[in-house]
Amino acid sequence: MKHLFGAVPTSAKWLASIIGAVTLSVSGTTLAQEGASVEIDPVIFNVYLVSRIQAPANQATQQQIDSVRSELTDLYLLSDQPSAAELKNRPAIKAQLELQTRAILAQAVAADFIANNQATDAEMQALYDQQVSQSPPMEYKARHILLESQGEAVEVVAQLEAGADFAELAKEKSTGPTGPTGGDLGWFPPDRMVGEFSQAVLALEDDAFTTEPVQTQFGWHVILREGSRESTPPPFDSVRDVLKQNVEGKKLQDYLASLRN
Repeated sequence: MKHLFGAVPTSAKWLASIIGAVTLSVSGTTLAQEGASVEIDPVIFNVYLVSRIQAPANQATQQQIDSVRSELTDLYLLSDQPSAAELKNRPAIKAQLELQTRAILAQAVAADFIANNQATDAEMQALYDQQVSQSPPMEYKARHILLESQGEAVEVVAQLEAGADFAELAKEKSTGPTGPTGGDLGWFPPDRMVGEFSQAVLALEDDAFTTEPVQTQFGWHVILREGSRESTPPPFDSVRDVLKQNVEGKKLQDYLASLRN
């Protein structure tokens, strides 16, 4: 069921970066640092705190609060300097400020759109059924030995034909990351592997290995197909969150497409 675990659309990823408004008790609105003080809205403090600790504000430690207070004091003191009035009118600075403002507003609009267009159970079920119908009917269990040259692979095949143990040869000779585990790839649908590898696995019988080395972009493979079985899709509830993100991400993409037209 690779499709059910595919990447969330880029537009939906925006939502993960949105800084939510949180409630934190802040004593007063003055932040002091070594004799200097600035006036700041507690909401601004909260938003900055959340962005820095990447957690709800009520989970912040006193050390984190103090650190953010110091950072904000420096930020305000510098941005309140007389030179800031001139600098903010420079084209490059104005452009950065404009982009930051638009990015924040775009994220807020996207979040508002999703909040008002949440995925329904019917939409998630429809996507689930579609992905199940498109997933390969079979999956396979295999091991492989990855080698740098065809000649080395041919030698490994000869050793296997002479009775050598596949897993032990993989531990000894494979250059791939699965070598230490005997070349074990576990269970997988054919479309998870590169085409040449998948075709070789499909052509084998269970408990058989390739007598001709298989070349892919990674090198030369000797493959053992250990088993095959019908694919079992994951339960709907186990992928519900991914389905929700994908449905809502698609809605946002469609909304953006409509704005472009």
